Amino acid sequence: MKGLRVQRGGSGDSVLLLLHGMGATGEVWAGIQELLPSRWPGRWIVPDLPGHGGSPSLARYSFGQLAAAVAAEVPSGARVTAVGHSLGGVVALALASGWFGVTVELVVGVGIKVVWTDDELAKAAALAARPQPEYPTREGAAERHLKLAGLAGLLPTDQVPDAALAETATGWTVRFDPAAFGMGAPPMAQLLAAARARVVLAAGERDPMSPKAHLEQLVAAPVILTGLGHNAPVEDPVAVWSVVERSVAG
Repeated sequence: MKGLRVQRGGSGDSVLLLLHGMGATGEVWAGIQELLPSRWPGRWIVPDLPGHGGSPSLARYSFGQLAAAVAAEVPSGARVTAVGHSLGGVVALALASGWFGVTVELVVGVGIKVVWTDDELAKAAALAARPQPEYPTREGAAERHLKLAGLAGLLPTDQVPDAALAETATGWTVRFDPAAFGMGAPPMAQLLAAARARVVLAAGERDPMSPKAHLEQLVAAPVILTGLGHNAPVEDPVAVWSVVERSVAG
């Protein structure tokens, strides 16, 4: 498979890996990236996950396939702190198993949906089978991207990156591959059991997808971010980065 679209910076053996959620691109970490020159001592890597933004699609999607694709972008021998939002948090946990040749020392998962109903899984399967619509204008496609990424109302359409959209012969569409919705519910208990890294789970206080009670089924003391919703890294990058810094400090 062709390599992922990746943003990189910094230097050193320690690597910060920032993994976005379903339907988004690496640009959701822009606020945190602005903090890194003064608050992160090593390298940082921000990929678009397969089927998202400027990265190629997969023939079949699974959490392991996504983790394998991300692992190929991590330098050999690097010590990794993996911070993932929603789907990205699941991919970070998969990487922490060590099965993909990456040494992850810490996972911070923000806003992971850990409880799925049969109805939610059925809706996700239906979305996976539905092709992306086409829009007459870039703005229409940008609105669709924001909705898919859970960013509607948080960002204006003119901040949607070019990598998230594609111009067609007759209009515009979103680059996101809807087949990714077909991965289903993540096996969180198994992923946590397999993780060889310290794991911190966090969520916004107002995140309906990742309520505190659900996270407490998996970890004793999830971090709850006061006043924030599902897209906490976009809503308040400083608050999310502070969780990472405290977790790194141990």
